[in-house]
Amino acid sequence: MGRTLTDKLAEIPQPRRERIEQHAAQLISEELSLRELRRALGRTQTKMASYLRVGQDTVARYEQRSDLLLSTLRRYLEAAGGKLCLIAEFPGRPSVRLKGLGDIGGHTKAAVTKRRPTSAQRKRRVSGRRSPPTGHLGRARSTR
Repeated sequence: MGRTLTDKLAEIPQPRRERIEQHAAQLISEELSLRELRRALGRTQTKMASYLRVGQDTVARYEQRSDLLLSTLRRYLEAAGGKLCLIAEFPGRPSVRLKGLGDIGGHTKAAVTKRRPTSAQRKRRVSGRRSPPTGHLGRARSTR
């Protein structure tokens, strides 16, 4: 009869088992999803959404995606209290910190705010339709 994993683990000396568990915990802590990171920091999706000025459903979508714009990832990490740093790793060479990619647009909360709609966009929302097309010199074109 074969041995179970529990039997094999019981055979490992206690000091070695503790070192293995510490190393496993370290590896796990180094690789977190956005959701796990947010939870580890004690933040809720609602609080993140408030900081980012988006809906809670948008934060949930960010956390499920595997492909985000760097600017979106940077804003998300700033909302969690962190900072985005990009490091390129190559075999047989030291790691290189990339400049200018993770910090496009600055690291300020002002960069997080949404742009206000233009007056034309506000009018369209109210009327529910687009303004008439304009011709030369901005006059409304005749519809004859």
